[in-house]
Amino acid sequence: MNAAKRRAIFERLRARNPHPTTELIHRSPYELLVAVVLSAQATDKSVNQATETLFRMADTPEKMLALGEDGLRGHIRRIGLFQTKAKNVIGLSRRLVENHGGEVPADRAALEALPGVGRKTANVVLNTAFGQPTIAVDTHIFRVANRTGIAPGKDVNAVERGLLRHVPTEFRHDAHHWLILHGRYVCKARKPDCATCFIADLCEWPGKLALPAS
Repeated sequence: MNAAKRRAIFERLRARNPHPTTELIHRSPYELLVAVVLSAQATDKSVNQATETLFRMADTPEKMLALGEDGLRGHIRRIGLFQTKAKNVIGLSRRLVENHGGEVPADRAALEALPGVGRKTANVVLNTAFGQPTIAVDTHIFRVANRTGIAPGKDVNAVERGLLRHVPTEFRHDAHHWLILHGRYVCKARKPDCATCFIADLCEWPGKLALPAS
């Protein structure tokens, strides 16, 4: 895919949604960090349902530690892998209190040193909470980048490198949100809505031509 076509795609994405953001409900960098950790292999909807009550009781690392692992499990029991996630959230909360004065650091290495926080989670927090032009590659973004031809790659790291290399600077901060939303609601895994897709004419996926018009 050439640079002109990539730019046209992101211009359309911006026109449709000038100010995209995460669908995880949060009011602080700490709440965002916890929500992203909980969202692994779970839907944003299920996480938002759980954190609606959780964050009323524990919206800081100190309050989360006071709630404790058992108390946290009661709030997130319906989320997949809740036992491991409870352990990680308590662990990262303790680390924030002990090493960062209870604040979420705006630094990749410090974030990735926290329990349960990998590169994708760190990228989301750096982008959404701190405005850094990072691009977190999840399954939706991996699919969209490969299908469309924007930044094909064999793994998430290759796709991330491709996106950082090819996405024009002015679109880089919002690219993560545009691509994840496009993958979630339009370029879906099993049944992409190519017939109604507003970038279909720019997409280089051969499979779109084989799909029915309705």
